[in-house]
Amino acid sequence: MKKGCIIPIILLVILAIGGAIGAIYYLWEEEQKGPARFDTESATVETIIDKSVATGAVQPREEVQIKPLISGIVKEIYVEAGDTIKEDQVIAKVRVIPNMSNLNNAQNRLERAKLSLENARKDYERNAELVEQGVISEAEFQQFDLAFSQAQEEVTASKDALNIIEKGVGTRNGSAQNTLVKATEGGMILDVPVKEGNSVIEANNFNEGTTIASIADMNDLIFLGKVDESEVEKLEVGMELILTIGAIEDKTFDAVLEYISPKGVEDNGAIKFEIKAAVRLRPNEFVRAGYSATADVVLAKRENVLSIPEALLQFRGDTVYVEVEVEEDRYEERVVTTGLSDGMMIEVLDGISKDDKIKKWSNPIFE
Repeated sequence: MKKGCIIPIILLVILAIGGAIGAIYYLWEEEQKGPARFDTESATVETIIDKSVATGAVQPREEVQIKPLISGIVKEIYVEAGDTIKEDQVIAKVRVIPNMSNLNNAQNRLERAKLSLENARKDYERNAELVEQGVISEAEFQQFDLAFSQAQEEVTASKDALNIIEKGVGTRNGSAQNTLVKATEGGMILDVPVKEGNSVIEANNFNEGTTIASIADMNDLIFLGKVDESEVEKLEVGMELILTIGAIEDKTFDAVLEYISPKGVEDNGAIKFEIKAAVRLRPNEFVRAGYSATADVVLAKRENVLSIPEALLQFRGDTVYVEVEVEEDRYEERVVTTGLSDGMMIEVLDGISKDDKIKKWSNPIFE
């Protein structure tokens, strides 16, 4: 036999002998181990909540946009975000910047009204003398008296229209109501998107107008969120929700489901349904608008019931059982009847007691 063939055969023999020795050592070590011993765990009294999760945000139920009655420049702002105001409280003042076309038309109208008034006045005075002389009757004079009164009224109206265009103030009421922006309802100022000197536009048929401020009642909040289509049929109006707000640690808020959308919308490839829930704030609690929140929708709830971790359960066909320690390191099967589960803990209706020690299958200990 050639020398080159002998060396590989020797190496294979050495490897085989080494593997056999390793296997024998492993089997010897296993024989030296004592029987497996398992940790145990007893049932506890817990509150089990079956819930569905919805994500969304906390918003005011109604947010009112305050807009000016006239277009112009913001002259003064009397509030800032966070202020609490009452209905009809003045929040800003607008200085009118007249439209040149409207201004020119109003000035022309006033001049024509003055000319008509002067002509009517002359007719009135001339015919008043004729009435005194008995040349014409009172009935004939009445039309000149009416024309004179109408001409006076037209001059007054023309001045009023011109004054409104120039200053935003009518001469008849003598107040600057149009230039003062007032709150249409009480609440908290959420935002003041304009500054002094900004141009603003009144609401009209072609423009929704410039928002001076937004106001909301921060004691009337709702949770606005979405739930997956697989969960929506489990929900009913009136269900309780438990809100967790990311910005507020170690605190939850109660809410009541008020609305479930009849139509789903696609969101990142999944169909989701909008829900609304009224947030129940405790006295002196304050939550800022727009906080992101997670709502646990309580589908079912069991308080103070005997419970065990679901990991302790074992299954054989339709039979659910656990192994209970009867002596040290000796266990017997107990068939159990289970109830509500939250995914981690499960209610046990029958089969074990609070004092039973149940085998935990994870991490057996060898002596």
